[in-house]
Amino acid sequence: MKHFKTLFSYLDYLELPRPEHPLLSVFNSKGDGYLPCPRESSPPITNDCYSISLKKFVKGNLNYGRTKFDFANGALIFLAPRQVLQWDSSVVFEQKGFSINFHEDFLKGTELAQQIKKYGFFAYSVNEALHLSPKEERLIESIVENIEIEYQNNQDEFSKDIIISQLSTLFKYANRFYERQFLNRKEISNVLLEQFNRQLEECFESGQLQEKGFPSIEQIADKMLVSQRYLSDTLKKETGKTTTEHIHLYLINEAKNILLQPNKSISEVAYELGFEYPQYFSRLFKKQEGISPTEFRKLYKMN
Repeated sequence: MKHFKTLFSYLDYLELPRPEHPLLSVFNSKGDGYLPCPRESSPPITNDCYSISLKKFVKGNLNYGRTKFDFANGALIFLAPRQVLQWDSSVVFEQKGFSINFHEDFLKGTELAQQIKKYGFFAYSVNEALHLSPKEERLIESIVENIEIEYQNNQDEFSKDIIISQLSTLFKYANRFYERQFLNRKEISNVLLEQFNRQLEECFESGQLQEKGFPSIEQIADKMLVSQRYLSDTLKKETGKTTTEHIHLYLINEAKNILLQPNKSISEVAYELGFEYPQYFSRLFKKQEGISPTEFRKLYKMN
């Protein structure tokens, strides 16, 4: 798999114009302009750059990580360094929108270098892109125009700070709009929650927990064809609990049922639920219930 360490080598591979800055490029089709078209197809590649782009229309198969991007609506897409990207000749990009690419070193020594790690959308799959309303789209485009002005003008000692500030503003708005998207897509969130609960049930009913252990959140998300971060953020907005908290609640509820079987030891209950160490199971149970598994069993017998 090809990996591009510099912005220049990445853009050169895409057959796009050279950047005005060694660590930053801005393409914007404002007015009657058009975006330059990248190469027609590519095998899986990675690079050390962040990318933010607004595509007005896309069709064909674009693979990002393990997910195909196959919807035909305008969307704001965030790509992180070292994410796998692949597309074929069937992909058609309308030459409207914008694309900002910057090497991760562009943020070194700035507050944004740490802040950007907190934005979950850089870990989302392409099919979890941000769908903007016309009003939101205009607002984002106005920020991009400010970035482009600084990018195209003769850059001075203030240019980088101004661009970093504008990027930070763009990310804050994107975060707000994602919050709106989670709220407005309740039906999708409910379906995702049902699918997640079904995955937990299937894991337990498979009878393989003792042998294979409980699957990781990433493995569960992969089966659901969503990213781990998007799954956690969606469940958090829908229920107030993270994926880890949901898994723990499910395991403890199942543990209660098994603990009522007097012929099984605490260790056997732990192994049956996929815990490698019974002590960890006991600590988790006490944290969730306020009493140990042994105390829970005694309490039930008393009642």
